[in-house]
Amino acid sequence: MTPRNGGVRMQRKVDRNEQLEVLRLRYQGRGKEGRTRLLDEFCEHFGYERKYAIKLLSLTADAAQAKESPPGPEPKYDAVTEVVTHVWRAAEQLCGKRLVWALPLWLPHYERHYGKLLPKQKKLLSEVSAATLDRLLAPLKAQCCKGLGGTKPGTLLRHHVPIQGEVWNEHRIGFMEVDSVAHCGGSLAGDFIWSLTYTDLASSWTESRAVWNKGSTGVLEQTRDVEGKLPFPILGFDFDNGSEWLNWTLIRYLQERTRHPFG
Repeated sequence: MTPRNGGVRMQRKVDRNEQLEVLRLRYQGRGKEGRTRLLDEFCEHFGYERKYAIKLLSLTADAAQAKESPPGPEPKYDAVTEVVTHVWRAAEQLCGKRLVWALPLWLPHYERHYGKLLPKQKKLLSEVSAATLDRLLAPLKAQCCKGLGGTKPGTLLRHHVPIQGEVWNEHRIGFMEVDSVAHCGGSLAGDFIWSLTYTDLASSWTESRAVWNKGSTGVLEQTRDVEGKLPFPILGFDFDNGSEWLNWTLIRYLQERTRHPFG
């Protein structure tokens, strides 16, 4: 019976690996002239480039085995990749450190929406670490999280603006981190909505607003609205180089607040 092409290719690969092991031992046991002759024959027979051939023949048996089997944990958690992906999407794409704590809350409802979990999957999901979750989701994040940045790079990446003469203190309630996200699809051209997020660093109290485009007047209006509804005074702002935050309209307002504090 004539073997199929795939079988022939596999047999050739096995033969080549066996020959390589023999040639590697001969190469490492010879002097300089002997190695040169063997290297010439090896390159001519297999068509390898000289530098690559030297690298192959110089490997020890242990190094060659390690090269074929790269270090790292066994891919046992691949069995729960689909489960993790479903929960990650439903939980609005949490990072691994947050997702590892969210899984016990989401899994009791998983089977109703996506199907039964195997006992092995349940066990793995109870043992999985945050780092492993990030590793499992890395290809998906690279594929679907390529967002467009509306923030221009600058020499100062972040700006701390204390208000009312306060010293910046992230552990004290009132010091806020603010950020914006463009809801523009695949292009920053044209008009679209920007969401604004105001988060108190000490308490994690978060307020969300939206503006049409990111004009300074609209951002200031939403900032004043947030300030009026917070149960504590704003003592400082932390923001990046986005023009919606780094503009004279907002900075002047913050400066005026220093002279005439809110409330």
